Amino acid sequence: MPIILAAIFMVALDFFIVNVAIPSTQRELNASPAAIQFIIAGYWLSLATGLIIGGRIGDLYGRRRIFLIGLACFTAASAACGLAPTAEFLVAARIAQGLSAALLMPQGLAILGVVYTGAARARAFTAYAVTLGLASVCGQLIGGILIETDLLGLSWRNCYLVNVPIGITTLLLTLRFVPESRAENRTRLDFVGTVLIAAGLVALVLPLVEGRERGWPMWTWIMLAASVPALAAFVRHQRALLARAGGPLIDVRLFRERAFSVGLVVTVLFNMLMGSFFLFLAIYLQEGQGMTPLQSGIIFTPIAAGYFITSLRAEAISQRLGRHVLTVGSVVMFIGLIITYMIVSDIGIGGRTAVLVPGFVLAGAGMGLVLAPLTNTVLANLDPEYAGAASGVLATSQQVGGAVGVAIVGVVFYNRLEGFTDPMTYAPAFLAGVLWLIGFAVAIGLLVQFLPRHRTVAN
Repeated sequence: MPIILAAIFMVALDFFIVNVAIPSTQRELNASPAAIQFIIAGYWLSLATGLIIGGRIGDLYGRRRIFLIGLACFTAASAACGLAPTAEFLVAARIAQGLSAALLMPQGLAILGVVYTGAARARAFTAYAVTLGLASVCGQLIGGILIETDLLGLSWRNCYLVNVPIGITTLLLTLRFVPESRAENRTRLDFVGTVLIAAGLVALVLPLVEGRERGWPMWTWIMLAASVPALAAFVRHQRALLARAGGPLIDVRLFRERAFSVGLVVTVLFNMLMGSFFLFLAIYLQEGQGMTPLQSGIIFTPIAAGYFITSLRAEAISQRLGRHVLTVGSVVMFIGLIITYMIVSDIGIGGRTAVLVPGFVLAGAGMGLVLAPLTNTVLANLDPEYAGAASGVLATSQQVGGAVGVAIVGVVFYNRLEGFTDPMTYAPAFLAGVLWLIGFAVAIGLLVQFLPRHRTVAN
């Protein structure tokens, strides 16, 4: 368990830690705005488009083997990022990081689903969700500490190089302790499906992560429109392949399981909320309130505390409440966001960061009550034969949800800032974004009512 979770923590951390490193990276490498965008977007795009393929590869060729390959490549790519001599080199290394993470991430979740059964599987999935959430919440703080301490004078490079000793240690422990597993009925990798899903996801995710920065040019709308027929063609191909007893990347019968299909929609909505909240809160604190990366990272601590406390208890609570643990979580998130909105709109912050603690604790507590049991809800009763593919679909829904949330809330946030340079304008922009987050929380609470009433745990 600690081996898998250490690897997952690294991958999730690299989403958020890089935001803190961007200003110093831009100065040292004299990076253009386009290069800076792709340092972030390259990782996100390559990971999101490769997760489903990576999950299926693990089913076919061995989940431990592909986990090791992904972990080794991720560690090497992290070293390349930390030693990058130019911005272009760093962009290429970040893309390599994302592709490596796409091999690694679904294997970790699939291995947990195969190795553990019954109540132990539920606890394993809860531990996975706790780790994922803590990496997301603590990324800002960890990045701020690494840059502030400036170990060996490496500044922003430490945000990448910290992965190297962790990755090497995890590699060695994986060889010793993690068992191999794979699908019993192995077939060839679906090449046509691989091309279709990659093309469809690139066409969907790239405009979402790049559109706002570039002013939503015509090519972004063309790509978004093209993603629909590409993904539809992928679904048709998967159904045809299944009908003739082939080996599809995704067995579409998975979506007949209501907990899986509805759970994926809830996952998308939840990551729309969490991804956009963390990003625009960091921008508001640093640009609007003039905080350093470390200071703004410390502000995230109440969110992390609330998340950690409830996520540890979420599985026990879900045994009593079933799907309604997610309902409770969405309500607590809603209350936390409402309190945050009221405090910022009524009295602002003005250096009094303590006023944010109640709302942030509740928001984090609600996130813990949703994310921890949600992973188990989606995956608990699926056939281990497709553990990797199902894990890839779940992880992809998380990344796509984050991209969609940032795109939607980003339009609202930056439209309120357009034409203004006064830091005081960041508060109205942040509040406009929070209103959308409140709407996401309400939608989550409504959607979870369509989940099965009583969750069953596979033995």
